[in-house]
Amino acid sequence: MAAAAETESPSPKIFIPNEWSTAADVIACGSVSFPIAFVCGPKNSGKTTFSRHLVNVLLQRRKRVAFLDTDVGQTEFTPPGLLALTVIDKITPDLTIPCVKTPARCFFFGDISSKRDPTTYLTYIKALYDHYMETEIQGAGLPLVINTPGWVKVTVPDGPFWLDEGDADAATTIIEINAPPQNHLTSMAPMRKDARLQRDLRLMAYFKQCFPSDTIISTIKELSHALASHPPYEIPMSSITIKHLHCQVPGCIAPYLSTIVLSTN
Repeated sequence: MAAAAETESPSPKIFIPNEWSTAADVIACGSVSFPIAFVCGPKNSGKTTFSRHLVNVLLQRRKRVAFLDTDVGQTEFTPPGLLALTVIDKITPDLTIPCVKTPARCFFFGDISSKRDPTTYLTYIKALYDHYMETEIQGAGLPLVINTPGWVKVTVPDGPFWLDEGDADAATTIIEINAPPQNHLTSMAPMRKDARLQRDLRLMAYFKQCFPSDTIISTIKELSHALASHPPYEIPMSSITIKHLHCQVPGCIAPYLSTIVLSTN
């Protein structure tokens, strides 16, 4: 499919290809009462930008849209390291600004990549999807946009690649769109910043909610000083449970951990 001309989006310096706009309109205006869009592709192909654009297009026709974020390293509405199902009810005019929202449900995965513990990663995603299908979110008929990480070795194959040969899936419509041409990737630079910087920005946006809106915090150092001076929550030590993510604590070490916890009670 030939690349189409670009059209300017509300976000400064971001251009949405006409091909993307057409695909989003097809999904939003389709006959399915609550479409589920699974956006996948290789790294730096524009998945996140398209997903956010699709949410905005759906919100022009629906009051709310569910967003399942499976990219633990580049989350959209939560701090990094989380897998989350979030309900969006307002259009985001500027896609370049971190937008933190309280999810309908989330799991703390505790890593910026799924490769360390793919079993737990998939378990959490299935639980979030089941929550969408089985609760009031589904009852409200909300569309669902699923954003995925670019953790693929090769270009995603054509057609319904997730099915065994000979199987059919009439309920699924595949829409293939191209990544922006190489000479236009600079126009999407705000959505393609350094990954570590993006994570820092989302952490800052999340923790800034602890302070009055007029508080000026522009660096991680300023944030750490502000948090250190903020009154902490106090809970009984007996309410704390220690869990080492993605691996078991060796038996020879566990008694010493217990001793440390008890000695600080």
